[in-house]
Amino acid sequence: MAVLSASGREVQQVDWRKRLLHNRTFLGLLFMLPAAALLLTFLTFPLGYGVWISLTDEKVGRGGAFVGLENYGWLFEDSVFWLSVFNTFLYTVVASIIKFVLGLWLAMLLNHHLPFKAFLRAIVLMPFIVPTVLSALAFWWIYDSQDSVISWILIELGLMDETIDFLGDPWNARWSVIAANIWRGIPFVAITLLAGLQTISPSLYEAATIDGASEWQRFRHITLPLLTPIIAVVMTFSVLFTFTDFQLIWVMTRGGPINATHLMATLSYQRAIVGGSLGEGAAIATAMIPFLLAAILFSYFGLQRRKWQQGGRDD
Repeated sequence: MAVLSASGREVQQVDWRKRLLHNRTFLGLLFMLPAAALLLTFLTFPLGYGVWISLTDEKVGRGGAFVGLENYGWLFEDSVFWLSVFNTFLYTVVASIIKFVLGLWLAMLLNHHLPFKAFLRAIVLMPFIVPTVLSALAFWWIYDSQDSVISWILIELGLMDETIDFLGDPWNARWSVIAANIWRGIPFVAITLLAGLQTISPSLYEAATIDGASEWQRFRHITLPLLTPIIAVVMTFSVLFTFTDFQLIWVMTRGGPINATHLMATLSYQRAIVGGSLGEGAAIATAMIPFLLAAILFSYFGLQRRKWQQGGRDD
């Protein structure tokens, strides 16, 4: 067997390093290491620690003993917890659907050649860039039981005789916080979908128009398929942001009246921080994980449809 000289081994090592540095998979993993380290430090560890706390009876100011699934057993029998689950799904589903429909309509409108288009886009972004707490306070004033501007306008127009109790009635409060979330979330959906619309080649629409396609057919067979990968990502983030919403609800209603607007996030905070039952609050937060994972998987499989952008079929 031939024995490689020292110089031959050095040449092999150099070639191996060059191949490694030109390997896209290796480079991708290398560039992801800093972000992965940050995620492990600031996301994975707190998440794991929260799951551990949910298995104990820990209180604020006092360590807890391991109790297994006892906290989850209490939640299963807790009517307020199930009400928060109902509220969370109602809040998420209704708000996300309306944000998508209005956001897509607004994106298509802004994609046309309009006067002062740059100014209009900046105005559209305003609700999203305003701090959530300020938005919540503004809506809290708008929904005031005595001085609501909505009630005042309706009374002045002769459409009503008395003010609307927006935040005092359970169902009025639910629809009111949903409306506030929609107002705040539409800009994110609209601007992101607008960016996707601008990647679609105008020649596709021109060819379809020449072939006699109607506006609906152009939307159905060109816009929607090519926009689907972006819609998957946008709607996943929209669902995640809405499902875990805390600030808007806590500032406006604190979960009231009679727990009618409590989401899982706000109930977890109330039980863990305000009430001092860290184990129970952590159990509520942990119960949110399966739903969040489902949203992430939706995004992942939506991204697999990226071949639609080239007019090909999915794998």
